Amino acid sequence: MNMDTQSADALVKALADGYSSEVSQVLDLAVCPAFVYVSRVVGAFEGTSIAVGAQDCSDKEQGAYTGQVAASMLRDIGCTYVIVGHSERRQYNDESSELVCQKASQAIEHGLVPIICVGETAEEREAGKDEDIVGAQLVGSIPQGSSADNMVIAYEPVWAIGTGKTATPEDVQAMHAFIREKLSDGLADSQNVRILYGGSMKPENAADLLSTPNVDGGLIGGASLEADKFLAIARAAL
Repeated sequence: MNMDTQSADALVKALADGYSSEVSQVLDLAVCPAFVYVSRVVGAFEGTSIAVGAQDCSDKEQGAYTGQVAASMLRDIGCTYVIVGHSERRQYNDESSELVCQKASQAIEHGLVPIICVGETAEEREAGKDEDIVGAQLVGSIPQGSSADNMVIAYEPVWAIGTGKTATPEDVQAMHAFIREKLSDGLADSQNVRILYGGSMKPENAADLLSTPNVDGGLIGGASLEADKFLAIARAAL
């Protein structure tokens, strides 16, 4: 929940101008603005290879659900992706994995790729429950019919977001390996599912994190609000 029209326009222009063909041939890049700017950003990126997503969607098809936004509406205005189950939604809105699963199902049904977020808190990690929590979130959040073609997973260690604590490449490698193994229980193409890392990735640590086994990209937070930082992270993956 950042920016206004002027700053959003400046950001997307800088991203479009700075996203070189060299980078676009190697990476998929998507921007997920607040709902009120989605159409504006879709228009700004027209003719580029930068995709647009939303930060959430409803678990409902349509109807009298004031304040909610349907996956079909997002697809209709040009979205390709939608984030579901973000740690802030789970924390501040008490979203269960069952609800996240319903949202992801709606996204897939309407041609969007859900970015399904999972992750443990500091208390859960310190109690040795990190794999139990993340495993349960995966099982509960991934709908039937999911595959590497229509779904992305994002691991967000809640304890490493805005806390000053940093996940080491070893921490990330261990959890991403666990996620990959857990995905193999239910998905035939689990080795091809993209698993993003979403714990305070920035230009200074992007190269190390993105070279970690089973890390297929990043779900960028604060660094995405500055074009030079966002693009620097993208280039770190080359």
